[in-house]
Amino acid sequence: MNAELLCGLLAEPSRLRTYSAVVLGARGPEEIAGATGLPAPVILKAVQRLSKNGLISSTAEGLRADEAAFKDAVRESQREWVPLDADPERDAVLRAFIRDGRLTHLPTVFTKTQIVLEYLVQTFEPDRTYSEPEVNALLNTFHPDHATLRRLLVDAHLLNRSNSRYTRTT
Repeated sequence: MNAELLCGLLAEPSRLRTYSAVVLGARGPEEIAGATGLPAPVILKAVQRLSKNGLISSTAEGLRADEAAFKDAVRESQREWVPLDADPERDAVLRAFIRDGRLTHLPTVFTKTQIVLEYLVQTFEPDRTYSEPEVNALLNTFHPDHATLRRLLVDAHLLNRSNSRYTRTT
């Protein structure tokens, strides 16, 4: 079950209350009604829908909740891990500062900053000249403080600047 289906099933208050009652130990419609105050027809409809989708099941002891459905949904929705760098140590640094393609914050340690900058400069094509607005637009895809990133890239000699024109050095 995916996270979207799971959330959709529990978005309806009567199904959420029914599921919660079963998680807390209610084994049948009467116990669910006692715990939730819901009328029997609403409970039966909720049990039917939750059973159909595998969130609860009927056993010899009564209703049982599939509490593992949440972990399964999270695992299923996780993206496949793709390293940001072939070197595991560099990849670990990049993963600490880059989330969903965005720079979360700048490292304070010089060596880590250098790794992040070397990653960012790969956005620029070698042997191409960029105007300052083009550089800003590319850097804005990573972080809103494009001026700081631009300055750091120039200071690290990863971008050359001449007359507000930029070229990648590596």
